[in-house]
Amino acid sequence: MMDLSTSPLFERLQRAEHVLLAGAGGGFDVYSALPLYFRLRAMGKQVSLANLSFTVLDRVDGRVLAPGLVEVRADTQGPEHYFPEGVLARWFQTRGESVPVYCFDKTGVGPLHAAYVALQAELGFDTVVLVDGGTDILMRGDEAGLGTPEEDIASLAAVDALSLRDKLIVCLGFGVDAFHGICHAHFLEAVADLSQRGAYLGVTALLQGMPEVDRYREAVLFSSEEMARRPSIVSLSVVGAIAGDYGDKHRTSRTQGSRLWINPLMSLYWAFDLEAVARRCLYLELLRDTNTSWEVGARIEAFRKRHPSKPWEDIPV
Repeated sequence: MMDLSTSPLFERLQRAEHVLLAGAGGGFDVYSALPLYFRLRAMGKQVSLANLSFTVLDRVDGRVLAPGLVEVRADTQGPEHYFPEGVLARWFQTRGESVPVYCFDKTGVGPLHAAYVALQAELGFDTVVLVDGGTDILMRGDEAGLGTPEEDIASLAAVDALSLRDKLIVCLGFGVDAFHGICHAHFLEAVADLSQRGAYLGVTALLQGMPEVDRYREAVLFSSEEMARRPSIVSLSVVGAIAGDYGDKHRTSRTQGSRLWINPLMSLYWAFDLEAVARRCLYLELLRDTNTSWEVGARIEAFRKRHPSKPWEDIPV
C-alpha cells in the first residue's frame, strides 16, 4: 500500500537487480539519467548506461557489440566537436571510475530492437528505464506538436518489444520542449490519462545539495566545457532550474534569439510505466518494421497528414 512516504518509481525499481538507463531521444539524454544512476548505485543495484546516439558511430573506434551498437569508454576516440557519450565516459574517469556508455545507432525500430536484444545478452539487465530529456516521448500523435518524436518513439517501440522484468519511462525538463513546439497542456493531459490507467508513477524533485544532483551538475558543466560549440540546451536548462533560474534565462548562446521558460517544474523527474505509454501512442504499431530513421520520420509525417491534430491550448493558470 502506498502512502506519502512511498515513491512509486523507486518501489518499482527496488525489485530490479540490473537496471539499464537508456537515453531515449538521442544527444545528451543519457545525462538526464545521471541522478537516477547514482541513486540506484547507492541502493546496491547494478546499473548500466546507454544512449541513442547522434554521434556518427562509424567515426567511433569503440568495441562493436552488434550492428548499430558500440561500447564507448574514456579512451574511445570519436568526432572532436560532438561526442557526448565519450565526454561522459571521460568525466567518470576524472572521478576515478571506468564507466562505459553503450551507443545505439540512429536507425529504424527493427535494427534498434535487435541492438537492445544484443545488449541484453551482453549485460543481462532485467529492467530498462528510458530517460527523455524533455517530455515529448508522451505525445501520442494527435497533439498540436510532437517535438522530435523520431528517436523517442523508436526507442519506445524497441524497448516495448523486449522481454524484461520491468520497463519504465522518466522525463526530465518540463517546459524545455516549448523550444520544439510542444504544447505542455497536452503533456499534462497525457499525465492525467496515464494516471487513470494506473501508469503515472509520480514526480521526484532534483534539489541542490543532493549528492546525485551535484554529480549530475558536474557532468553537465564538464561536457559544456569539453563541447563548447554544442553544449546541451536541455541539460543546461535543467541545471539552471535546479539552481533557481526562472523565466527567459539563457546558459548557452545556442538559445539566443528564442524565448525560454526556465521553471521549477523543469527539475522534476516525471515517471511512467513504459508499456502503458506505448499502448497509448496512436502510431507506434506503424513503426515496428521500420529499418531506418528516415522511414520512421516518413511514417510519422504520413500519419499526421491523415489524422487531425488538437488545437494548441494554453495552460489556464
